[in-house]
Amino acid sequence: METTINTIAKGTTIKGAISAVGDFRLDGTLEGNITLNGKLVVGESGFIKGNVVCQNANIIGRVDGNISVKELLALNSTANVKGDILINRLSIEPGATFSGSCRMLDEVRKENEIRAAEEAEQ
Repeated sequence: METTINTIAKGTTIKGAISAVGDFRLDGTLEGNITLNGKLVVGESGFIKGNVVCQNANIIGRVDGNISVKELLALNSTANVKGDILINRLSIEPGATFSGSCRMLDEVRKENEIRAAEEAEQ
């Protein structure tokens, strides 16, 4: 199976939601949400003002919004994230900035199971 990589170049601004199959690299600006079933790379000049849902993500630039990553979220030393993150695994390099809350998927799954058991008892 061939992997496709979508790219938005530096100096390009997109307003609206993006949904894509495969990997995505953003070096420009996105004002809207992005949903992928692949890997997202936000380059050093990249900026997302919106929510992110993807398999893996490598943030080198900026994200102002919530991030949900099913596998690994890597924040490079130049990353700047403002928003809540929901992840399975997290890697943060020294120098990265992050403002928000962080929850692990296993933690959320366990909470949901407890809630479901409590509701079943009632």
